[in-house]
Amino acid sequence: MGAMTRLVPAERERTAAELVQRLERNIAQVIRGKPAAIRHAVLALLARGHLLIEDVPGVGKTTLARALALSMGGTFHRIQFTSDLLPSDILGVSVLEPASGQFVFRKGPLFANVVLADEINRTTPRTQSALLEAMNDSQVSLDGYTYRLEPPFMVVATQNSEEHYGTYPLPESQMDRFTLRMRIDYPSAEDEKGLILEAPAVTEDALARLQPALLLSEIISLQDAAARVRISPELAGYIVDVARETRRSPFLALGLSPRGELAWRNVARASALVAGRDYVLPDDLKQLALPALAHRLVLANQLDSTGRVREEAERVVKDVLNRLPVPG
Repeated sequence: MGAMTRLVPAERERTAAELVQRLERNIAQVIRGKPAAIRHAVLALLARGHLLIEDVPGVGKTTLARALALSMGGTFHRIQFTSDLLPSDILGVSVLEPASGQFVFRKGPLFANVVLADEINRTTPRTQSALLEAMNDSQVSLDGYTYRLEPPFMVVATQNSEEHYGTYPLPESQMDRFTLRMRIDYPSAEDEKGLILEAPAVTEDALARLQPALLLSEIISLQDAAARVRISPELAGYIVDVARETRRSPFLALGLSPRGELAWRNVARASALVAGRDYVLPDDLKQLALPALAHRLVLANQLDSTGRVREEAERVVKDVLNRLPVPG
């Protein structure tokens, strides 16, 4: 992968696209019939971002996170979020070693390349907030010390949008740190029939046999390549226009933040890289607008379910996109 930097730009972007395709094909061995879900997970990774999967139970959320970690040869930790989970259960804790008389930091499960925050809305806001620094700065501060999280680092969080009893809705600051929000949805009838006919342990066996498609160093190089993808001043202005339009919308109490603008730009760059380009096109932005923007918006009127909130926020984003002309 180090050779990528010695190639001419066009060859470098083609090589990057080929590596991403290899990664996606590897994940598709265990997540079948869901290329869009795999693509969104990979784009969030290449953008050095985090992914929120908002869906019903049993559609493959955990499997997708595990397959992503295995396919890039990284470490994977799953944290089951519950009402009694403490920040130290995630971050780690300093313990006294009797032999030395010194406190030693024992790393928590957050120290991994891919961390699955399962049912993140089942834990208290205090514990949810323990993720904020890690997701924003890739580090953990504890007892006066700062501990870096080894790259690549990605949080994949899940929540059931249809279940509300015993849950704590994610605050705006937490939602804003997720680069993309997506649904996996139910498999097609054909894929669902195939699952039923399979032996019970087929998926677990497939995961156990899954070999890395790329090295961690190659993932980091792909992230660096995505960050170098060019975006024109006109498209940068378009991002700002969309953001400012959401802030003026009478349907929204809170529009798109600068962090949201940067996240949208970053996944558009990743999308261009996957397509074998070193420049962003308007379609890169428009195709990712809903998963990148809608979850960051706060509606002026609180609706009665998370599902309806999501739909209304997406409607506002679509309306803004339809009213603003795309450069070029």
